[in-house]
Amino acid sequence: MTFEDAAEKAIAFRDERDWAQFHNPKDLAISISLEASELLEVFQWSGSDLEVPAKADRAREELADVAIYCIYMADALGIDLASAVSDKLDDNSRKYPADKARGNARKYTEI
Repeated sequence: MTFEDAAEKAIAFRDERDWAQFHNPKDLAISISLEASELLEVFQWSGSDLEVPAKADRAREELADVAIYCIYMADALGIDLASAVSDKLDDNSRKYPADKARGNARKYTEI
């Protein structure tokens, strides 16, 4: 399945339930944040295990929830999400040129 197929499926799911009426940008932003927090919860108290492979299925579900709400937010704001991601990566490429940023975790203002 392509990203576009998944986005169309998410929009169809929402529309079949007449939920778009509840999907204003403020509430969608809140939902994105809440779902991202649930993704963080997967790793809570994992100690030195930074990957938590036993919880990969749960992380997958929470990540999907974040992505679905991002699709809904993009739709509510009339944003082509794939183009927005591409544009952001182009911006980041200028801020973080590979020859200077490779293997470096510092902010672009510090490289």
